[in-house]
Amino acid sequence: MIIAVDGPSGSGKSSTARGVATRLGLRFLDTGATYRAVTWSAVEHGLNLDDIAAVAQRARDLRLEISTDPGHQFVIADGTDVTAAIREPRISEVVSKIATNLDVRKELIRRQRAIIDNAQPSGGIVVEGRDIATVVATDAELKVLLTADQEARMARRGAEVSSLTAEQLRDQIIRRDADDSTVSEFQVASDGAVTIDSTYMTLEEVIDVISRLAKETVPQGQDR
Repeated sequence: MIIAVDGPSGSGKSSTARGVATRLGLRFLDTGATYRAVTWSAVEHGLNLDDIAAVAQRARDLRLEISTDPGHQFVIADGTDVTAAIREPRISEVVSKIATNLDVRKELIRRQRAIIDNAQPSGGIVVEGRDIATVVATDAELKVLLTADQEARMARRGAEVSSLTAEQLRDQIIRRDADDSTVSEFQVASDGAVTIDSTYMTLEEVIDVISRLAKETVPQGQDR
């Protein structure tokens, strides 16, 4: 099965989706990492990130390997392990320029769908991002919109990356959501999606809810 988890920055998508995948024995795909990898590559090549054509070509040329093992995550771009590098503030500050490039989105959505298709023989995959249920995997058996209020999201991101200043934290949560909303509708639940407000929930509680929903969604005879 395919489980799609969408939501704004800091809502806990990655940790939740990875936890659900581990719990249910499924693969896991962090689609945001693909955009970050292209961002890293474009920066390393010294590209003008406002040059839409050049950045899109970099996305098409990029040799990208991304793990779908929830217990062992890595991202390799053009032979370089960028697992840690793509999470640096210098990448987070400009990734929206890549994520709002429609030609880059087209290329990465193609790659993301290929990864999802390849995961099906192993039982399925949990995919998290901005527009998984609405664009990338519209046929997902379970669609979840994971939300949280602004204060909770900023606190969570701050706990993940303690080196961020208050200004950088606000930039990553508020400004990035505003930028990304110009090309992706992730603030409103898609048709058939379940909305989960995690503001006052622990990570384990959210994983429990989604795992239960997934088990209820699996067709009879395919018990996990």
